[in-house]
Amino acid sequence: MQVPIVALISACLLTSLILPFFISYQRRHDEGQQIREEGPKWHAKKSGTPIMGGLVFLSVIILVLLVLGAIFHLLTTSLWLFILVIFLYGAIGFSDDFIKLAKKRNMGLTALQKFSAQILTAVLFLLILMNDHHPHALPMPGALNPVHSPIIFAIFVGIWLVGFSNAVNLSDGLDGLAGGLNVIAYGTYAVLAYRDHNLVMLTVCLAVVGALIGFLFFNHKPAQIFMGDVGSLALGGGLAAISVILQRPWSLLLVGLVFVLETASVILQVGSFKLFHRRIFLMTPIHHHFEKLGWSETKVVTVFWLVGLLSSILYLSLFH
Repeated sequence: MQVPIVALISACLLTSLILPFFISYQRRHDEGQQIREEGPKWHAKKSGTPIMGGLVFLSVIILVLLVLGAIFHLLTTSLWLFILVIFLYGAIGFSDDFIKLAKKRNMGLTALQKFSAQILTAVLFLLILMNDHHPHALPMPGALNPVHSPIIFAIFVGIWLVGFSNAVNLSDGLDGLAGGLNVIAYGTYAVLAYRDHNLVMLTVCLAVVGALIGFLFFNHKPAQIFMGDVGSLALGGGLAAISVILQRPWSLLLVGLVFVLETASVILQVGSFKLFHRRIFLMTPIHHHFEKLGWSETKVVTVFWLVGLLSSILYLSLFH
């Protein structure tokens, strides 16, 4: 059990030590966030805040996992798959962030470019996973027997990776919101990995938790740096990958409930406007709706964290 604790502490320390230099570098080069014009007016003061903090904590996570994996013989297919997912989704996010910085605008990759790259990453993940003889039986909620179909399993996993990478990305809109929710979600999967006696996945989850805690020292309100798409896309894809590797994919509907609600709010808003020319929410993703209602940013973040924590506890209580 010492290895996961070492991963947690070392990832936290490295992230918190490197970030001040990264923030200073971005400020010197005037590399900051461009705020959406249609967003809440009080977010205008965040314009210019350094972004791509995810580049730091992702690099730390990968470094810690590779070093500890090599020392303690943990370089299994599962660990390599997780690294592959966060690296490639992080690369997609980095490209998006870089274009935003270079062109000084809030638009990066096109939706088609981003979606195509996400799909290709999911396909690569699936090819390696299934080649490693991982069970491709998909458990169905409420059913006694899983569905044994490689095609259905492949489609599901593709939707899961792409869907949750985008869901976490949508949730990254307030100081500390996505970071805190991911600490809770990855912490929950650490509990599940511990119960499964899965040392590799336990180490992976705690490395992420440690890095995110180090990041939150600088990302809580008022944020000194944002994680950017490089962080949020990677974290969401990583969560989906872990849920599949641990053979509990549906757990993410409760463990990642806030991410699901954020995504659902956008889908409902777009659908309602296109069909009925009416908006359901004042603004989406839904955390902005509560801001428009007059909630402070701190209140929204705190309540959403509590929802994420309670839904994770509910899953652990009901199913494990």
